[in-house]
Amino acid sequence: MTLHDWIDELCDALDIDVEVDEGLVLDLARDVAHSVDRPAAPISTFLLGYAAGQHGGGPEKLEELAGRVSSLADGWDGQETDEFEDVEVDDELVDVD
Repeated sequence: MTLHDWIDELCDALDIDVEVDEGLVLDLARDVAHSVDRPAAPISTFLLGYAAGQHGGGPEKLEELAGRVSSLADGWDGQETDEFEDVEVDDELVDVD
């Protein structure tokens, strides 16, 4: 299975019809992981997608929002990230049904 196959299957499972700019998302995740902290990468990409949906989606808006995240991550480099090491998942917030 390729990444594109996974994305197609995931979109079907989530009942959404969207074109995914894999390069944009993967580049952003890489930048955040290197500049902030590895656990910040999936959270950042989730929040990017959520924000894009809240703002009407579309490739132009996604690129604009990704630019904001990337700029924030670039400016974060070197800041203290020890608080991420002790993060625990609140199981009450996770709906697995």
